[in-house]
Amino acid sequence: MADHAAAIKKYAPQADDDVIASMLRTYALVLSKPDSAVVALGDATERETVKTNFLKKKLGITDEAAMDAALAEVDAAMKGDRHKSRVAVYYLLAEKFNKLDVFGK
Repeated sequence: MADHAAAIKKYAPQADDDVIASMLRTYALVLSKPDSAVVALGDATERETVKTNFLKKKLGITDEAAMDAALAEVDAAMKGDRHKSRVAVYYLLAEKFNKLDVFGK
C-alpha cells in the first residue's frame, strides 16, 4: 500500500494522508490485482470505465466535456509513467473536481 501512497504523492506532494488512507481502503481489492491496479488512459474503453464508474458514479460528475478535459490533464501530467497507478489517477481526478470530501476530506 505504501507504493500506492507514494504514487499519489509523486503528483500531489501535499496530498492528504487521511484521504489517501480512505482511498486505499475503498479500492483495496482493485489495487491487490496487478492488472486492475493500473489505468491505461490511452485506451478509450478504459477511459470510459473511469468516467462511468469513478467520475459519474463515485464523484457525481455529469459534465462530459469537463470529464474528458480532466482525464486528458491527468494523462498528460502522468505521461512519464507507463503504468499509471489507479489510485493516483483517482486522487488527481477527485482533487481536480474538488471532491476529496467523498473520501473523508
